[in-house]
Amino acid sequence: MTHSPTTDSRAVLTAMYTAEARYLAAGGPGTASFDLLAPCFAPDVVLQQAAALPYGGVWRGHRGMERFFLAMSDIWATFELVEQDFLATGEISVVHTIVRARSRATRRELTFPILQTLTVRDGRISEIRPFYWDTDAVVRACAP
Repeated sequence: MTHSPTTDSRAVLTAMYTAEARYLAAGGPGTASFDLLAPCFAPDVVLQQAAALPYGGVWRGHRGMERFFLAMSDIWATFELVEQDFLATGEISVVHTIVRARSRATRRELTFPILQTLTVRDGRISEIRPFYWDTDAVVRACAP
């Protein structure tokens, strides 16, 4: 049976979100092993977060992804993917996610959408670009 790039990329993304849930359930950054997530990402993966965010910048490779998850856990006490829609799947996929998160510093809860483009290459995620509707709302929720 031959798999299409659409089927393969959706399977890769679904596996990553499942692995991320297992990683967080096992204690997440600083506690759980990043090895739970590493197989989902290419060794040279690039994550480009909006510079205005408290965890903004470019994160490269498995070490960068591990540091990114640590930075996220410093900012957010909780970070839940409430609803997720795969709008397009292929070499570049588009995923719309509604997030509910609570700031560690302020205890404020915020619900917000993220639209991500994810590039899948050779069965692994090689690039992630999240787009936030309102980075200022995220910054305000997290700033003491």
